[in-house]
Amino acid sequence: MIEKMNLTYVVSVESKKDEMLMALRDLGVLHISERNNADDKITARFALLQKLSLELNDYAPKEKTEEKPLDDEAFEVLFKETKKALDRKAVLEESRSAKLLEIEKLRPWGDFSPTKVRNLVSNGLDFHFYRIDKKELKKLNSDENIKYIKLASVDKMDTVAVLGTLGNDIQATEFVLPEKGIGELEQEVKLCEEEIAYIEKSLEKSAACLESYKTALLKTQNDAEYSSVSNTATSEDGLVWIKGYIPVDETEKFVACAKENGWAYTFDTVEVDDGQVPTKVKYNKLTSLMKPVFDILGTIPGYGEYDISFWFLAFFTLFFAMIIGDAGYGLLFLIGSLIAVIKMKKFNNATLLLTVLSVATVAWGAVTGTWFGLESAMKVPFLKALVIPSFANYPEYFGMETTSVQNSVMKFCFSIGVIQLSLACIMSIRRKISKKDLSLLADLGWLLSICALYFMVLFLVINQPTNVKAVAIVVGIGFLLVVLFGGMSPDKTFTQGLKAGLGDIFTVFLNTISAFGNVMSYIRLFAVGMASLAIAQSFNDMSSGFSGALVIVGIVIAVIGHVMNIVMGFLSVVVHGVRLNLLEFSGQLGMEWSGKAYEPFSELKTLKK
Repeated sequence: MIEKMNLTYVVSVESKKDEMLMALRDLGVLHISERNNADDKITARFALLQKLSLELNDYAPKEKTEEKPLDDEAFEVLFKETKKALDRKAVLEESRSAKLLEIEKLRPWGDFSPTKVRNLVSNGLDFHFYRIDKKELKKLNSDENIKYIKLASVDKMDTVAVLGTLGNDIQATEFVLPEKGIGELEQEVKLCEEEIAYIEKSLEKSAACLESYKTALLKTQNDAEYSSVSNTATSEDGLVWIKGYIPVDETEKFVACAKENGWAYTFDTVEVDDGQVPTKVKYNKLTSLMKPVFDILGTIPGYGEYDISFWFLAFFTLFFAMIIGDAGYGLLFLIGSLIAVIKMKKFNNATLLLTVLSVATVAWGAVTGTWFGLESAMKVPFLKALVIPSFANYPEYFGMETTSVQNSVMKFCFSIGVIQLSLACIMSIRRKISKKDLSLLADLGWLLSICALYFMVLFLVINQPTNVKAVAIVVGIGFLLVVLFGGMSPDKTFTQGLKAGLGDIFTVFLNTISAFGNVMSYIRLFAVGMASLAIAQSFNDMSSGFSGALVIVGIVIAVIGHVMNIVMGFLSVVVHGVRLNLLEFSGQLGMEWSGKAYEPFSELKTLKK
């Protein structure tokens, strides 16, 4: 259920601004949608703390030790020392890299002392060094005015030391004498590395206090949250006020706090089209199983949309079972969930959901006779007795034809589709009845069209006899209802709604074709399930070809194959099972999943991502 919200204004005297904000934070019910930025100083500190924490993770001890929490003063000292050490380490590493690069450039010239070369200048020997090709070297030899000494080749080019400089008529690359030679640079690199090693030891000590960094990060994030809200509050004429949203169920709690603190306040009705209203979904014990999936997907219904948690759970469980399709895999999932429960010593939403999905997978695999893709499972009387013949993946054991069984499964998939899409229409009609919204007749039109298109799908895919003329008439009636009443709404006159609906006639035509595609799309449950079975059978056949001493190879192939199949099955659940709920079903409901999570102003207990 999506909880109702009130738009709330809270007013106090400006001198008690901090007292008001602190009390609101302790209360933890006011959601503030539009916030100003926190103070730059606080955000900069948070960013720096986060950066240092990430860098210190590289120096964290492998075995966690009991860390005594640091008080604020001790942590500030550690924080400044760590920052200084990391900054110094960065400078040293940059310097070392530059020196190593210089060494590599000088290495072809060998180790020499640039200082001694420069001393020759004071003795009248102004040597310049060049790399020169053979053609230019001949020119050099023919010029009696140039005095030079031929040196060892550098990078496969002749090298000369010329007394003085070469003129422009001779093409050569001059070697600029460096400040330091290789020996000096290597010594400096060694000193850099020694200092870096010393710094890293100090960083290892700092890394032992990572929990204190996490505490400081949380404190700073709370400071940033408070600063943001404080900057959002408006002050004028000695008063300060702030706007936010409070769940209707929390109003009594808020009113009591307001009276205690002497605040003025107002409650306004929230408009459904208010884009700032947060969504707070109230889960029960059953629907809370879907919360881990919604959290992973990051999907939140809009405030004016539907809470489909229950239906999502019901259909998702069935889709999961049909896509994975193998009772053996379901048993593995079930064992895994039980092991997780034993380790944690309790059930949580994730393990409960996995247990439900595992049981459903075992049930579907049992009625189709699929146990690790092994045909031999049908030779076990108990397992064979669990199979529904018209759904059997090994129909020959039940005197059924493969085509007949496949048609039965496909019909079942299409039936699921029409049930889910029809449910969406009925839910929409039910909501609009209470609002006296005439567009409910458009939803009735969609309901008629979807049910009629279901028979058309059966006719086209499995050749089930269908009165095509009757289908066309029903689809036509549905189309007219959608066109005539699709633009209706309580805030429009009948004429305005009629004009809006007629203006969308081409869109309705395209959506009718899309509705046919939506019903057809449920065949993916059959197709993906069959693909999973085929993969399992293929690996079983491959592994059965090994015997004797090579049986171990066969076992390894089978295990790897089934693991890959399971992984692909999970991916298929995300791609297909989730899609059918979030696109086909939600689309028929008109849901956009555009909601903003309800996040009341409160003291954070864990870091926000």
